[in-house]
Parts: sequence; C-alpha cells; structure tokens
Amino acid sequence: MLVLSRQRDETIMIGDEIEITVVDIRGDKVRLGISAPRQVQVHRKEVYEAIQRENTAATSVQVDDLSVADKNLRKHNGKPPGAQNP
Repeated sequence: MLVLSRQRDETIMIGDEIEITVVDIRGDKVRLGISAPRQVQVHRKEVYEAIQRENTAATSVQVDDLSVADKNLRKHNGKPPGAQNP
C-alpha cells in the first residue's frame, strides 16, 4: 500500500484521468473529492462490497425460477405477457 501525506486542497493523481483532492479535514475525518471518467465506478468500500454480494446473489438462478419462466413462456406462446392473440 502506498501511503501519501496531503494537506487540504492538494491532489493525488491515479493514472492520467483520476484525481483525488483533499477537500476538508475535520478532526479524524477527511473529505475527498474524486474526479474520474464516467466509465470508472467510484464507491465507498462498504457500498462496493454490498454491490458485489447482490451481483453474486443475482447470478444464483434456481431451477424453480427456470420452471416458472418456462411455464410463463408456454402459457403465452412465446409472446410477452399482455400481448393480444390474433
């Protein structure tokens, strides 16, 4: 881990496109401003970990889920729910 010391209004660059600026320091809290391209996701670590858990859970398809989907498709003859029969 790289450890850097910065004062208020000083910036750290990550690569050519990501800037992290110390915006404010109050007691034991530091406020950071992050400037990054739109395609780069920036999250607090606890939020990132929650997203990862949700994504993992969403990829766990149950056989019962597939059975329900198959039943609904057969019921509607491959047409989306709400579609009218000719």
